[in-house]
Amino acid sequence: MSLRINKLNKLLKEEISSIIKKLNDPRIGFVSITDVETSKDLRHAKVFVSVLGDENEIKESVKGLTSAAGFIKHELMQVIRIRHLPDLAFIYDNSIERGTKLVSLINKINEGRA
Repeated sequence: MSLRINKLNKLLKEEISSIIKKLNDPRIGFVSITDVETSKDLRHAKVFVSVLGDENEIKESVKGLTSAAGFIKHELMQVIRIRHLPDLAFIYDNSIERGTKLVSLINKINEGRA
């Protein structure tokens, strides 16, 4: 991946995180941006989000973010100067959940050995 795309991904991650904090949508719970992947043509960006809550809260948060994508993109245009800002697609990322389960399993194995 090019240096330009990496820089844009990092900038998008930081700016989207700060914009999400300002949203007043009750559907959006405790959300954190885990990663952003921008396409090579800079037209599309996958925004991976982690949500604290149950399955219903996760779905509602992703729906809320998806419906706010236009507003988020508008806010990004005020901060990021780029010819074409990518369209945003919000995707749930369960990697933190998987990591927690893995650490829990490792701890259980270590306790069994002791």
